Amino acid sequence: MNNRIISVFEHDRLILGTGKRDLTETELAVLQLFHSTKGSLYYSLIFEGIKFSSFVGVLQVGALTIEILPKADRYPGTDDELSVWQKRLVAMLRAVGVLPLQSPSSSSLQLKANSLLDMYFSVFVEETERLLRQGLIKQYRTIESNSLALKGKLLVGKQIQKNFAHQERNYIAHTIYDTANLLNGIIYEALKVLRRINTSMTLQNRINTLLLNFPEQEPVHASDSLFDKISFNRKTEKYRSALTIARLILLNYHPDVRQGSNHLLAILFDMNALWERFIYHSLLRYQKDDEEIRAQNIKPFWQPSGGDETTIRPDIVISRKHSCVVLDTKWKNLKDANPSANDLRQLYVYHHYYQADRVALIYPGYFSSQNGYYFDHAGTPSAKECAVLFLAPSEDIDQWQKQISDAINRWLEASNIPVK
Repeated sequence: MNNRIISVFEHDRLILGTGKRDLTETELAVLQLFHSTKGSLYYSLIFEGIKFSSFVGVLQVGALTIEILPKADRYPGTDDELSVWQKRLVAMLRAVGVLPLQSPSSSSLQLKANSLLDMYFSVFVEETERLLRQGLIKQYRTIESNSLALKGKLLVGKQIQKNFAHQERNYIAHTIYDTANLLNGIIYEALKVLRRINTSMTLQNRINTLLLNFPEQEPVHASDSLFDKISFNRKTEKYRSALTIARLILLNYHPDVRQGSNHLLAILFDMNALWERFIYHSLLRYQKDDEEIRAQNIKPFWQPSGGDETTIRPDIVISRKHSCVVLDTKWKNLKDANPSANDLRQLYVYHHYYQADRVALIYPGYFSSQNGYYFDHAGTPSAKECAVLFLAPSEDIDQWQKQISDAINRWLEASNIPVK
């Protein structure tokens, strides 16, 4: 199998061709078919090709892995932009908890010249190996069987139905304590999918070994509701990292039912949502004692007579004593330092609705941050301020999160909003 990796930036294009960075006819056909079902969010169809949207991550089609990376800096100052943004994306996903790298073994995992997908698979394999070493959890479950021995509860109805001519048998229900349970079933199902789609020979050997050593499980039909009902306790907490990646694999895997070998896996994230979560987690990391930080603070906004309610939800609301600040994050590469009219109008609504002391738009970039003021009905500048804050990306994720917190706090302190 001729494995290929193509790395692109969001909003880039891939077209049909014969070059290393081109799509084959089969790959394009699979992507076109996927677009008609679930792929329309991730890319649009163009003439003999596709154009990516603001979703980033990895898209695997058969032996081809497409890595879509974010791009926000117009002045990168580096010759290896793809590698830099690959590392930044991994760090951002880790910071918001989408890529779990908390275990001692995987915390030192380095991103080599392979794809982000290989990192996900590597982490999942490591976590599963760790679970096997520590011992898979066992739980009680009830099974029914037609047995010569009488143990457990005799099911009278089924006994009459099935053993009328075999009185020596007993149709019973009894309890056993073993490793056949939902959590292990999910891990086992993800391993089977991984065996089909993984393209790394090194990982393939480890996956095969895991499947040989993993106890057989009942089939699991993965769905969002299945994962949502899983709760963790002291005993099952060790499964959290493996299940996080298993969820991504199982819910985003689309088997090729026609040609058999061009399976598709789409582990993609909306960069606008990721940027919002990254800002939120950066502020939480350096939160002050007298401060409350809320994300997606939903409130009712409008409702027609007998109709459904419309809500309003700013990205981040910061409350300090009797003051309120609303932040709205925008993953956009502005051509100049001026935001769009729609973005400014959105913040104007937040200013009034939340009775905010200040509001701000937060963009990635290298422009200087600036303060601006809304005009009142008479056409004169009012006291309602809307700042435009630009946060430049940094190589080191810890430094970047600290810079984000410091920049927003400096703006708050300069606005005479009460701080500790």
